[in-house]
Amino acid sequence: MDNNLLSGLESLGLGNLEGLDIYEDPHKDEKKQEEAAAPKEEDMLFDKSYTCTVCDKDFKVKMVRSGKAKAMAADQDLRPRYEGIDVLKYDVVSCPYCGYTGLSKYFSYLTPAQRKAIKENICSSYKPKKVDPDKKIYTYEEAMERHKLALVNAIVKHGKASEKAYICLKTGWILRGQREALEADAPDYEKKKQELESAENQFLKNAYDGFVTARASESFPICGMDEMTVDYLLATLAMRFEEYETAAKLLGSIVTSRTANARIKDRAHDLKDVLMEKLKEKR
Repeated sequence: MDNNLLSGLESLGLGNLEGLDIYEDPHKDEKKQEEAAAPKEEDMLFDKSYTCTVCDKDFKVKMVRSGKAKAMAADQDLRPRYEGIDVLKYDVVSCPYCGYTGLSKYFSYLTPAQRKAIKENICSSYKPKKVDPDKKIYTYEEAMERHKLALVNAIVKHGKASEKAYICLKTGWILRGQREALEADAPDYEKKKQELESAENQFLKNAYDGFVTARASESFPICGMDEMTVDYLLATLAMRFEEYETAAKLLGSIVTSRTANARIKDRAHDLKDVLMEKLKEKR
């Protein structure tokens, strides 16, 4: 028997009405309005013009419009979240002609020696990719490629440990976003999810090691972060890799600090509670 209560109306010329719901959702129109009002990723972007610091050619990259993306609560390790867009996909500037690539905050600054190293080790071998003028957004795969290019450029130019660590951190966050965006019914979902999680851990471990080095050898602020923020970030990463003693020491210094702001102290208190639970589980 047909489970559609309105089946058979086709013979009367009303087949297009057979799928109607008997009891209409009273909030249907509100939901449609909310969906229509939801911001689209491409609407939050614009093409920003750059002149390459290495080859002097002009090009454009997609950037997030200031004030367009609505901030949501950040992850425990400070990964930013925004409604309708992953802004992390748009924080790398890559020259499509010579391959010079960097995080937006570092892109325009190179010493003559760094420029020479990039020309010899990146530009000499780089194969330019055709730019699609109609492209509206960057995919996660494209964002990953751009971040890896930024990392290899930072290595080649002998960038600071903090710069390389920051790229690794953001790449780990990109992988997390990609994993969260996976469709549960996609082919090989579990396998792909595990691969992305494994890659995320690898990048975050390198970020952790790099920030440990940077904290001991560089002046604050580091990547725009003050000492307490860096210590909090290190504590979250230390916990991730089960270095609980290090995490406890860092969190203790934050919660007793007279200079730490209230926001980072609150985060440190919350993270300390999580740490205590993990330590109980280990006993």
